[in-house]
Amino acid sequence: MERISPHIDIAFKKIFGVEENKDLLISLINAVVSEDDQVVDITLLNPYNQKNFHEDKLSILDIKAKGHHGKLFNIEIQLTDEADYDKRALYYWAKVYTDQLQNSEGYSLLTKVIGIHILNFVSIPNIEKYHNVFHIKEKESGLHYFKDLELHTIELKKFTKDIGTKFSDIADKIHTALDLWTAFLARYDLLNPNKFGNQAASPEVKKALSVLQIMNFNRDERELYEGRLKWFRTELGMIEKMEKQGFKKGEEKGMKAGLEKGLEQGREQGLEQGREQGIKKGLHQAALSMLDKGMSPGEISELIDLSSDEVRLLELSKKRSPIS
Repeated sequence: MERISPHIDIAFKKIFGVEENKDLLISLINAVVSEDDQVVDITLLNPYNQKNFHEDKLSILDIKAKGHHGKLFNIEIQLTDEADYDKRALYYWAKVYTDQLQNSEGYSLLTKVIGIHILNFVSIPNIEKYHNVFHIKEKESGLHYFKDLELHTIELKKFTKDIGTKFSDIADKIHTALDLWTAFLARYDLLNPNKFGNQAASPEVKKALSVLQIMNFNRDERELYEGRLKWFRTELGMIEKMEKQGFKKGEEKGMKAGLEKGLEQGREQGLEQGREQGIKKGLHQAALSMLDKGMSPGEISELIDLSSDEVRLLELSKKRSPIS
């Protein structure tokens, strides 16, 4: 049986969303958020619970937690790029925020909600860094006034870009706690805790690797995990196929555009040459008419855009083969 992958959502929640592994979730959160939002303890608001697993099938595989300071966290891993992902992320943040209040409670009870979205795809192609933080700020001054909204995106594909198949390939990219957790989620297969230097050593990540090795699923969990994995691989296959088809269509479109441009340039060149030939022929006819009237080549050259030599050649040609 192949090793369980932590970036399949059910495995992700079973690793980070249980009471016995709260230290792992705390470490992950603290690797992502600013110093002001660090947590020393959390309360899981929707823990992974095998008892109710069969009933709800974990339809929403996110992790909701409340920090010791009252701030709320919504952490989820997204496998593929769904349509309108940005709107969906904002919608789930808003839902966690508004669900804080019961009927007749005042707005003063609302606290900051931090969304952490771990993405197994590139969502922001025009920015190279894999971790981005979003706030609401005033356009010109940059004033951070509405402070309760904070969204983080962690794009695994950006972090693992150009990584090979050796531990050293990924170890060279690990400089921070977030780098280490991202490496675990994206390329756990390359990690060897015994090879980490002291600066990269993390007891939480080492524990997460151990949890991953001994993790067991019951029959229902295994069925759902394998279903998710199969779906994920099918999605990846479809994406790769569409990318190849898109490249082929783009290539064909480019060739067609190039051909059309060449033909258009040819038509324009032909029209230009035809226009020039028509003008030349008209000048020749005018010069011949003037010769018939007894004008000399020099006189004709002064009146129309032909040299006296060209007029003499026309005169010789007319004598050899008169043009009717």
